[in-house]
Amino acid sequence: MTLLTSVKRALISVSDKTGIVEFASALAAQGVEIISTGGTSQLLRQSHIPVRDVSEVTGFAEMMDGRVKTLHPKIHGGILGQRDVHATVANEQGIDWIDLVVVNLYPFSETIKKVETTFADAIENIDVGGPTMIRAAAKNMDWVGVAVSPADYPAILTELMTHNGLSIAMRQQLAMKAFAHTAAYDQVIYDYLSGGLNSELNLVLKKSAELRYGENPHQSACAYKLAHHSAGILSAKQHQGKQLSYNNILDADAAVACIKEFSKPACVVVKHANPCGAAVADDSYTAFQRAYNADEQSAFGGIVALNQMCDKKIAEAIADLFIEVLIAPAYSIEALALLSVKQNLRVLEMKQQSTDSQDYRFIEGGVLIQDKDNAVLRPEDLKIVTLSQPTAEEIDTILFAWPVLKKVKSNAIVIAKNNATVGIGAGQVSRIDAVDIALKKAGSHTRGAVLVSDAFFPFCDSIEHLAGTGIRAIAQPGGSVRDQEVIDACNAQNIAMVFTGIRCFKH
Repeated sequence: MTLLTSVKRALISVSDKTGIVEFASALAAQGVEIISTGGTSQLLRQSHIPVRDVSEVTGFAEMMDGRVKTLHPKIHGGILGQRDVHATVANEQGIDWIDLVVVNLYPFSETIKKVETTFADAIENIDVGGPTMIRAAAKNMDWVGVAVSPADYPAILTELMTHNGLSIAMRQQLAMKAFAHTAAYDQVIYDYLSGGLNSELNLVLKKSAELRYGENPHQSACAYKLAHHSAGILSAKQHQGKQLSYNNILDADAAVACIKEFSKPACVVVKHANPCGAAVADDSYTAFQRAYNADEQSAFGGIVALNQMCDKKIAEAIADLFIEVLIAPAYSIEALALLSVKQNLRVLEMKQQSTDSQDYRFIEGGVLIQDKDNAVLRPEDLKIVTLSQPTAEEIDTILFAWPVLKKVKSNAIVIAKNNATVGIGAGQVSRIDAVDIALKKAGSHTRGAVLVSDAFFPFCDSIEHLAGTGIRAIAQPGGSVRDQEVIDACNAQNIAMVFTGIRCFKH
């Protein structure tokens, strides 16, 4: 091991060519000999940077459609050899030392995200030579530097220009990143090939941000992003505002999970990871107004999510309100200009929705995995069990309210009217408490409304609490041993009830 190693020869072979021409040019200007392969070699040569092809070094042409090119002793001996032990062998075999390996891998993750990608296409994008060179260089960090990301090029150049070499601290840091890079790459391949709940789970996460604090100021916190994910709140574009806090991220994630349930213009307002208002309408502005007004008190300092562009009209309305985060798939120029006045408002643009099929929940010493609750409630799923029949409008409102209900912490009750929520009871330890809170939130807006429940009513007491409220219809899964008592209670109050047959707990 040496504290400072000079860089006389570098091997460069990159899939992501961001900044590579500038980096290679700077290396060449310092007298570094560059060895390269395929498209990288061609790009550098076109940029008038002196370069030797790997085939010239090995004496073998690239073969088998490029599958075999760097897997050769003159490459790997040059990377792996210990300078103070293997110099004689290297000299006998005509092996020149390679002091810096600049490699990133075939874009497997990007390839499998494309709808048109076949299994054969995916397999062809599994890199073999790249990970081998990266791991070899990282293992031999005593003598060799390795770069797997364009983000590291400036730091490497700074060290070379300042110290005329790479320090052991830099080489160790680069090696650590290299092993993380290949580990993440292999995990994506494993996930793709296994295609389900695996016997082993290795989550590879990359630090996205160091947060000011966690749920409370005395708790430190960081945000980590799954290495192969490009969707979700941590991938959203932030136009303005302070850094997202721990609680902002949780609430924003909950808002996005709810808003993506709707295809019509919709708005969801979230507070403490629960929807407190939601609406669909013919236009986004009306949906926003109705969702915010559903529980204006709770919406104060909340998260607002839209599923269509935020335009000038919505931005003007938000200018008079206090909200923490605004999320939309796009913003008009006028809207961004108006919102910029509210400097603390975090404005997120989030076009891509996650297509993950599984939920992860960390517990002490482990993780729980389940399929996402992607159940859809259709009119034909509803079983009318009372003498009173729900109207077409009431059925429509039930179908609107049910996706909102799925995102409310259990025990959950949602009261809705004309495709907007008017009262939500969330996270209660008894269902009757959730009913009472939803009724209190709804106030005088219950007449003609519908009520939906995430699980069956174990007793008829919740129904009895609806007397005089004017609620016209109820939707619940059914399945209690006392279903008939609950049905009888509805019949006594002339309330229509339908069974959905689907429970939607959210713990």
